[in-house]
Amino acid sequence: MDIKSFIRTIEDFPRPGIGFKDITPLLADGEAFRWVVGRVSERYRGKVDAVVGIESRGFILGAAVAYDLGVGLSMVRKPGKLPHQTHSVSYELEYGRDSLEVHVDALEPGSKVVVVDDLLATGGTARATVDLVQKLGAEVVECAFVIELGFLGGRAILDPVRTHALISYDD
Repeated sequence: MDIKSFIRTIEDFPRPGIGFKDITPLLADGEAFRWVVGRVSERYRGKVDAVVGIESRGFILGAAVAYDLGVGLSMVRKPGKLPHQTHSVSYELEYGRDSLEVHVDALEPGSKVVVVDDLLATGGTARATVDLVQKLGAEVVECAFVIELGFLGGRAILDPVRTHALISYDD
């Protein structure tokens, strides 16, 4: 399936010079959404104990993948959004700093997880998520994305964690 045909680019969003990759048309098409979830799920079936979804589109994809795999979903969120005790990690953005949090009991120590999000850009958010998962004593089997913006080099910041993307934009 040509899933690139379901992804639109919104120029100058969220700020000038950015070409935002919008997956909402993909999510709105049942066949395309099912295809994406199926491709991600088949890669991790029998290999993970949990899915970790990154706020916010990672929740949508992660929930569907976790359901398909029959495993639990843990959420990594922006500060102040989780009601229970959390671990936090700060990370650099291209324009400042940000933080992510996860519940202290979100994953069992020793569990194997796949981190799921819609897009890999510079890698900061995914790297912070990997750090949180490792703080909980779990192992990241791989980070899975629908889209990778290869020209931004996000894969390198995740090394040595394996990374998989269904499609890539290299320019």
